[in-house]
Amino acid sequence: MTYYSATRDDLALAHDPFKAIVAPRPIGWITALSAKGEVNLSPYSFFNAISAKPNIVIFSSEGKKDAVSFVEETGEFTCSLVSGALLQAMNATSAPLPRGQSEYAHAGLEMAPSRFVKPPRVAGTPAALECKLLSLNQMHDLDGNAIPRWYVLGQVVGTFIDDAFIKDGRFDTAGANPVARCGYADYAEVTSLFSLQRPQGGGGEVQPAGGATR
Repeated sequence: MTYYSATRDDLALAHDPFKAIVAPRPIGWITALSAKGEVNLSPYSFFNAISAKPNIVIFSSEGKKDAVSFVEETGEFTCSLVSGALLQAMNATSAPLPRGQSEYAHAGLEMAPSRFVKPPRVAGTPAALECKLLSLNQMHDLDGNAIPRWYVLGQVVGTFIDDAFIKDGRFDTAGANPVARCGYADYAEVTSLFSLQRPQGGGGEVQPAGGATR
């Protein structure tokens, strides 16, 4: 099956498979503050790391939701890692609450203070990234038309890691049990890892899996 994405045949596929194909995706659990000090906590499945030096992350929003508006107002946000233990609370924070109503309170979560930015992180998260805004833009399609989608680039200025998840000088990803977003109403959990060495380069040097910038 091959089809033109803009005119997908809904009779052949009841649901768009795009999100199921581009999967699993990390969940950006974003906390942002408004200029008035209002706190917003929202999960974004269009989230990822895009640079190692410096550390830069991106998240995008379908519609200019509170997290995007708040980041635009104050220029800072945090990303809390969603562990398996926090899955239900994360899901609760996706509820469409009125602006200004606390997702933290709604989900029964506590805030923990950040060190380098004003927005807090989720208390109990295995790790969190403290970010400052680099760029916030509305997207455009191939015809140059503005579409109701926004993306946010943030540089990581501080990293929190629960000491319980540091083993032999490395972050214990499997131990932290991160949850990832898949298509439809599906999720995945990381519970185990395996290592894979990259092939040797022209100079005979074996490159570490995942890139040579570690």
